[in-house]
Amino acid sequence: PSNPDILYVGSGEGLQRPDLSVGDGLYRSEDAGKTWVHLGLRDGQQIPAIAVDPRDPNRLFVAVLGHPYGANTERGLYRSTNGGQSFERVLYRDENTGATEVVFDPNDPNILYASLWSGRQAPWEVNGSFEGPGSGLFKSTDGGTTWRQLSKGLPPNSGRIGFAIAPSDSNRIYAQVDGEKGGTYRSNDAGESWEMVNSEPRVW
Repeated sequence: PSNPDILYVGSGEGLQRPDLSVGDGLYRSEDAGKTWVHLGLRDGQQIPAIAVDPRDPNRLFVAVLGHPYGANTERGLYRSTNGGQSFERVLYRDENTGATEVVFDPNDPNILYASLWSGRQAPWEVNGSFEGPGSGLFKSTDGGTTWRQLSKGLPPNSGRIGFAIAPSDSNRIYAQVDGEKGGTYRSNDAGESWEMVNSEPRVW
């Protein structure tokens, strides 16, 4: 919003399925998409989400999921404060766990939420995916420097987590949780505690 000519694009589908496409990192345009510059994170292969500070287009967070079929270290959540000239990894668990989502609190850009997912595609088609420990939902209140996992009320063995913050009330967050005890969860206290509000598998 502060500069509509600046765009960021992360390559790779960010999905885990047998017929996926991988990418070669992150790109930036300063002329509304006419020309592009490659910024890096090439070995991340899948970038599912980017969050740009609405006040400063040079401050951004990039969720890197990583290789779909194997371990790699260029995973996790990265932050740049100089428009992508350099990145620092601010949230990381291991070579099998990547970041899938990152969102600013709509009312406070120093507060962010991000999800990590330990998921892998297998080289066979039938039941060709599996998950490991390490997935979870995380929160930062200091601009992304430090993170803590949100767990009260959420299932301990989760898979991929998608979430959304209500624009009218930052305390209200909804999360779709995959895996054991999967379902739709709601928080009324900015992620400090959660309750399941829908367990229908067709929804989550």
